Amino acid sequence: MTVKVGVIGTGWIGAEHIRRISTRVGGADVVAVTDIDADRAARAAGGVGARVLATGQEVVEAADVDAVVVTSWGPAHAESVLAAVAAGKPVFCEKPLATSADDAQRILDAEAAHGSRLVQVGFMRRFDAGYRQMKEVVSSGGIGTPLMAHCVHRNPTVPESYHSEMASQDTAVHEIDVLRWLLDDEISSVQVLTPRSTERRFEHLRDPQMLLFEMAGGARVDLEVFVNCQYGYEIGCEIVGEEGTVRLPEIPGAVVRSAGQLSTPVLQDWVQRFAAAFDTEFQDWIDEVASGTPTTGPNAWDGYAATVVTDAAVRALHSGAVVETGIKARPAFYA
Repeated sequence: MTVKVGVIGTGWIGAEHIRRISTRVGGADVVAVTDIDADRAARAAGGVGARVLATGQEVVEAADVDAVVVTSWGPAHAESVLAAVAAGKPVFCEKPLATSADDAQRILDAEAAHGSRLVQVGFMRRFDAGYRQMKEVVSSGGIGTPLMAHCVHRNPTVPESYHSEMASQDTAVHEIDVLRWLLDDEISSVQVLTPRSTERRFEHLRDPQMLLFEMAGGARVDLEVFVNCQYGYEIGCEIVGEEGTVRLPEIPGAVVRSAGQLSTPVLQDWVQRFAAAFDTEFQDWIDEVASGTPTTGPNAWDGYAATVVTDAAVRALHSGAVVETGIKARPAFYA
């Protein structure tokens, strides 16, 4: 079966996913797209022989669309996801699932009423080979009970439109999801510390930030978010257990000995770092859609949990206090 995909939102990430589905993923064709910018939608559609529709609702309701990909502006995600669930169509939604916990809850309620899981959220790190190796070690008991985790998320620079809250909402959200997955636990509280800010930032931005999480089971996590580090894109994660540690492997690069120096290259953006994870993520999703099985990737509950935690992190940023996330018990529907 060839899965016919409709895409809502053809900005940079939407166009990238259209290219991925059309050239790197087997078993799928993009047949319909839409965007608030009609010219941009036409350019994206023309490259793959898809047609342009006027609205996301039209994409969802199109008879030849088997599954929907939502890559529009974040605040519009919930509306499109709810439409797909109402139509009974599998939907892949780039993060965030929703920009408010209330909207995320509406999606949980709609999916439960439908009776089967239709939603996958675009947390691609779960599909990265290094993180999967870490998950296998932790889940097998290879380091004993996890006690702590240390993480870093660094970007060389960010545009002026990036604001302090985005350190949690757009950047740390990936660690929030992958840590919940690695530790198989929910985040119960968060505190945000703001050390001396780098001079290489726009004046309105507090950078770097340190996020401190407590897991429901008692493990502690520290996460450095530094989005103007200048030298490159770097992701790090180490979990410390009672009997050992496991660390995310470095991305291999050529080792150069020259002019009295030993060096390796540093990646410059997240596209390079997670290209293979994106490909695996979409191939797995397409395969599950084709087979009619519920998604095994990050689901609506994971999207809800991430939104709840990032909301708490934003409150913690502004208050300086330890903020309880207030996350509820995971419904049996998402066990």
